[in-house]
Amino acid sequence: MDLTTLRSFLFWCTLMNFAVIAVWALLSLLPHGWLHRLWGRWFRMSAEQFDTVSFAGIMFYKILVLTFNLVPYIALVLVGLE
Repeated sequence: MDLTTLRSFLFWCTLMNFAVIAVWALLSLLPHGWLHRLWGRWFRMSAEQFDTVSFAGIMFYKILVLTFNLVPYIALVLVGLE
């Protein structure tokens, strides 16, 4: 795999993962009550606990995307500038 293909792959992975984060955040904000009731059937937790778990999950996923997709993409773009 050459650097151009790898850069393109990481770029599209980053975009798709940030789309997942955006959808997850919108689902946590907009239909909050419905989502809490849906997950409340399986896991007994208060609304505050649900918000905390959801926020922590979004932040953890975002850190993984930044670490494994965006930073390597930026590094490959910088290497390609030379």
